[in-house]
Amino acid sequence: MNAEIRALEPNTLWNKFADLNAVPRPSKKEERVIAFMKDFGESLGLVTEIDKVGNVLIKKPATPGMEDRKTVVMQSHLDMVHQKNADTDFNFDTQGIEMYVDGDWVRARGTTLGADNGLGVATIMTILESKDIVHPAIEALFTIDEETGMTGAKGLEGGWLQGDILLNLDTEEDDEIGVGCAGGIDVTARRAYEEEAVPTTGKSAYKIAITGLNGGHSGMDIDKGLGNANKIMNRLLFDGFENFGLQISQIKGGSLRNAIPRESFATIIVDTVHKEAFELDIRESLNSIKTELAIVDPNLAVEVSAIDLPEKVMELGVQEGILKALYAAHNGVYRMSVAFPGLVEASNNIAKVTIEGGEVIIECLTRSSVESSKHDLANKLRATFELTGCEVTTSGDYPGWAPNMSSQILEVLDGLYKNLNGEKAHVAACHAGLECGILGQNYPDMDMISFGPTILGAHSPDERASISSTQKYWKFVKEILQHIPKK
Repeated sequence: MNAEIRALEPNTLWNKFADLNAVPRPSKKEERVIAFMKDFGESLGLVTEIDKVGNVLIKKPATPGMEDRKTVVMQSHLDMVHQKNADTDFNFDTQGIEMYVDGDWVRARGTTLGADNGLGVATIMTILESKDIVHPAIEALFTIDEETGMTGAKGLEGGWLQGDILLNLDTEEDDEIGVGCAGGIDVTARRAYEEEAVPTTGKSAYKIAITGLNGGHSGMDIDKGLGNANKIMNRLLFDGFENFGLQISQIKGGSLRNAIPRESFATIIVDTVHKEAFELDIRESLNSIKTELAIVDPNLAVEVSAIDLPEKVMELGVQEGILKALYAAHNGVYRMSVAFPGLVEASNNIAKVTIEGGEVIIECLTRSSVESSKHDLANKLRATFELTGCEVTTSGDYPGWAPNMSSQILEVLDGLYKNLNGEKAHVAACHAGLECGILGQNYPDMDMISFGPTILGAHSPDERASISSTQKYWKFVKEILQHIPKK
């Protein structure tokens, strides 16, 4: 099925990626991919260990002549974000990713590709298997659950690794050398409500479906002005409530905290006497929203379909408070960095909104490269939702990674990139959660850097990996390994 992927260059790397993508690897369900990596390491006769949380460590000695170089930890995460289009029939728990070549891009059919961070994993596998690539002693670290809590990195204990330098292969632009990243915290609001029976006459029901948004990475893409399906849906429902007394029966919007929501679905009712006026008003609102997002989300589609009456709807008092709170809750860029011009410092993604069966659940992911502003924004959200009677909890707090501009490995990569490509790399921190910040807590003296091939649309079914960029990146990897500093 993936024969055309296996024919690409660098051949071994793409074959390892295809092997990996044949293994289902949802976050928090990594048992199969852990076993896959264990079997891989042991098949090579290399020391292979699994820690108590499921991280895999494979050790390979230095090639002849490289024994005097510092030990390198090559690190990538095993899990992948699972997103698919609404019309795609696919089971992430049982199926391997179906890939195809589209010009210079490798894509998946209606799902996320898993290049984040599968290409990094495949790179390390290729190095481990190689017999002719020059490298120092390597500790290959494959972490779990990076995408939904970074529990692998959090659970990795000090003393397990002996390496001096960490090469994190989770950056998604091939001209960028990562030296820092944002931390994050999950903010969840919950509220119970009473359900009211729907009268059998005098009411009309509709299903509203928002689809076609690009979505994307809730960190790296948060500054692109992309549409958020939950905010768009709330805008439509707010207007419908204000103008026509609309009542909500059910909302299901978004799927993952770290993905900008692409779809939202709602079941609502209005008084039949307002039916024509409501339909006209929602069409006008939709036209306005489509115009606003035409450049970044040209495929936005909103379908309003008449349906049979639901049995129950949300009580109006709670509904009004929730609609207003969602309208007021911050989504998108909150603050730009002063220390690093052009870098988003703090942001929030209103990732999931679920209203059904007497319970409201609103899930957000708040990010910041500055701890104080991360908690400031989390408190802003908490205050907004608590004003409408929600119970708000925070979880999954993880730190950012502070840049070290005097890093020895940064100096090596910066010079090698210029020699290979005739131009300087972009040395930057990113507004995404890399595991370096967490790993640095137990390994504070480890010199860390991040880089990778160009991957666009991560965390969405539009995810794609550049073939030419992967070739460029692969040359960079091999050159780096040859130039690791001496002990």
